[in-house]
Amino acid sequence: MIQYSRHKRLCWGVKTLEVVVSVGTINTSNRPHCDGYFIAREKMMKTYVILLLSLWVGVVHANTDLTVSIENTRLACDGIGAKLSNMKKMAGINTAVTGVGTVAGGVALGTGIAKSNVDKKVEELDALLEEMGVIKIETADQLMGLMADIYEETGLEEGKYFAKALREERNILVKKSKTLGNIRTGTLAGATVADTAGAIIAANNKIDDDLQTKIDECKASVDQLQRTIMQAKLNGEDTTKAQQIVNACTEYNYVDLSPINNRAKGAMISSIVGATTGLAGTVTSAMANTDSTRNDNTDSGKQKEKNLNTASNVLAGTTTVASGVATVFNATQISAIKKAVNAAEKCEEALK
Repeated sequence: MIQYSRHKRLCWGVKTLEVVVSVGTINTSNRPHCDGYFIAREKMMKTYVILLLSLWVGVVHANTDLTVSIENTRLACDGIGAKLSNMKKMAGINTAVTGVGTVAGGVALGTGIAKSNVDKKVEELDALLEEMGVIKIETADQLMGLMADIYEETGLEEGKYFAKALREERNILVKKSKTLGNIRTGTLAGATVADTAGAIIAANNKIDDDLQTKIDECKASVDQLQRTIMQAKLNGEDTTKAQQIVNACTEYNYVDLSPINNRAKGAMISSIVGATTGLAGTVTSAMANTDSTRNDNTDSGKQKEKNLNTASNVLAGTTTVASGVATVFNATQISAIKKAVNAAEKCEEALK
């Protein structure tokens, strides 16, 4: 049998062991001690690998949390700006609509006053002639017809000329009174339509439950993102983008949304008042300007016409004021919505 021997260092940091190698045989000394060393080192390596994996998983999980939180914020806050911008546009449209109602009501009022002045001049002429004891004049038609007849009976060219002039003046006054009455009726009808449209727009141009819920969810997601940022900073992550989002989107916390709905309510109520009085004024003005009312020369008939004209003018004035108030509410609603739009645009820009 051939035998040989050599020294091998089997364990790092352990004494050198004599190994005798023969065919099919390996003899070692202190082998149990060496096996224990390798087993201990194997356990340490496993523990180290598990620790590294745990740290890696923790970092990946933290990064995932921050990414998910940003995405959740994006989903929660997306679309708010578009809805608010549309509300702002509708408030502008409603301002113009109720502004038309204000102008129409003002024209109706001015026309009604002008008509009253024309009618008053006729009454003054009637009263003057009665005081002179010439003849009791019931209408302007009687006055003009009488004077025309007098001038015509003179047989002079001058008389005929004055007779023609008086008849023409009479026709002008009649047409003017009738025209003014029609204008008042028409403009009151226009104001009624405008205020009705304004009431409908104002009733719908507000922050409804769906939009309010959307804004609340956005604010909640921003708060959650802020908490995630704090944890991410402890993990040594880059939170610059996330912090920019938080800084921009927290603007929602400083915007008072209540004036938007309050002013929408004020505009709606004012428009309803304007539409109601405008409709009543339209009907009253139309009645005052009918031929049956205008041609009733009795005392009661003349008083009725006067009362109807007065009522029409009062209602035109009320419509004008109500439309003006609605216009102010709509204009100030634009300002309130604009603040919310600015906050939404900042938030959505940061989320891009």
